[in-house]
Amino acid sequence: MNLLVTGGTGFIGRELLKHLTTYSITLLTRDEQTARKTLHHTDCGNIHYVDSLDSFNDLNEFDAIINLAGEPIADKRWSETQKKRICDSRWKITETLVELIHASTKPPAIFISGSAVGYYGDQQDHPFDESLHVNQDTFAHNVCERWEHIALRAQSDQTRVCLLRTGVVLGEGGGALAKMLLPYKLGLGGPIGNGKQYIPWIHILDMVRAIVCLLETEHASGPYNFCAPHAVTNAVFSKTLANSLGRPHFLFTPKWAIKLAMGEASCLLLDSTRAKPKKLTEIGFNFSFPHIDSALKNIVANSR
Repeated sequence: MNLLVTGGTGFIGRELLKHLTTYSITLLTRDEQTARKTLHHTDCGNIHYVDSLDSFNDLNEFDAIINLAGEPIADKRWSETQKKRICDSRWKITETLVELIHASTKPPAIFISGSAVGYYGDQQDHPFDESLHVNQDTFAHNVCERWEHIALRAQSDQTRVCLLRTGVVLGEGGGALAKMLLPYKLGLGGPIGNGKQYIPWIHILDMVRAIVCLLETEHASGPYNFCAPHAVTNAVFSKTLANSLGRPHFLFTPKWAIKLAMGEASCLLLDSTRAKPKKLTEIGFNFSFPHIDSALKNIVANSR
């Protein structure tokens, strides 16, 4: 199977490529030399690197597309410039891919495109699945809503579209957990705000296994919540992480301090999202790490 992959050098993409060694991969990257170095231990000779889609008139040669490209959403404050960078890095590449799919006489059978649980916004402590329709005027929702709308234009009798509404991806060597570990290791970790907000987390291994599951499940289409079946509150997550590291857990970060430090982007830490992966379980996907304690113990053990 021939795959076109974007975002392959990111935290999720790097792990995903380890699970695609039997596939022929064309990897879109802005910097081929850096990508080759980053993927040195992953590339089994099955990856072909391209730095632009300009040479493609169509995507007839590909069986599937996995679109993970996008500026990290939590790395910087959401200035107007950063907001534009976040949007453009998602929308423009997706629009180009959709146009190339439409130009194909034999288009890829599946288009897997990124999104995030930010689509749902703050849902407090109410559990919900992919059937929840949201109409909000927040930046996170608007980014995801338009991103998904663009991707869904590729849907046809020949091409199915799957949307990855991704939660907080946990793993060693990157993602949200990499930023959390140091203060917790120093005994400075603790819940954020009142700690009652739900975190829709997922282990990196389940993240990439679920992508492969969508790739290989011919009837899978539409939005999928990429989060473990057992979301936990920030307080429970924080205490579990401290325990897994054998560190104390008594500090907390007040809500006002997070808002002061992060501005509008503070919603990423303060919104409560109790998303359920109903559609993944319906297609038979089994989570290796459905509970937060075993997930964090695995990651901490592997990082030592």
